Amino acid sequence: MQLEGRNAVLEALKNNRELDLIYVRKGELDGSLSKIIAKAKDAKVMIKTVDKAKLDEMSKTPNHQGIIAFTSEYKYYELDEVMDFEPGEGFFVILDEIEDPHNLGAIARTAEAAGVTAIIIPKRRAATVNATVEKTSAGATSHVRIVRVSNLVQAIEKLQQNNVWVYSLDMDGQEYDKTDLKGNIALVVGNEGKGISRLVKEKSDFVVKIPMKGKIESLNASVAASILMYEAVRQRSAI
Repeated sequence: MQLEGRNAVLEALKNNRELDLIYVRKGELDGSLSKIIAKAKDAKVMIKTVDKAKLDEMSKTPNHQGIIAFTSEYKYYELDEVMDFEPGEGFFVILDEIEDPHNLGAIARTAEAAGVTAIIIPKRRAATVNATVEKTSAGATSHVRIVRVSNLVQAIEKLQQNNVWVYSLDMDGQEYDKTDLKGNIALVVGNEGKGISRLVKEKSDFVVKIPMKGKIESLNASVAASILMYEAVRQRSAI
């Protein structure tokens, strides 16, 4: 897997992810690149200096920021591995076929900041952790746990068996800020175009909505997820 951008590489090093090789732009190194190189040397990661044209050729994202690293494929967690939360502190985000890697990366970044226990995504018809996700998340994928499951409905049932309340985001629900989001919760955000799938919605315990006052009928998936996550943070902080 390819990591691009200073935050993505630095956070990988901070979290002791195994990096095979780092390519760095030739020329004068500023403070953040120098810090990354120092950490890489401490971790005994091989560093190669190349010109900007070589990095541009290798890059899979719009802006590599002078550094590209290679690591093994992202290691997803199993659902059982993220059931280690304390009573009342379980906080999950379920993504129902989110296909845009920029949305997955942005959601991962907010989830890490909000203290989410884990993000759960399906194995089919959904974005996976790639260079774009790593870059968009600003390195958050090195810290937040991401679970891939074969069946979201079965994953929801597993959460419910572990006393987690499941809230799906859809326009026919109760307003999100008038809903109790304390305790063990899972927030479900649907596909960018189709929204929540029928079976997932039926399996959820509650349906919530974000009121739309203007002429646009929906929000970007990562924006909607961020609003929900931080409403949960607000309520849980008030306990």
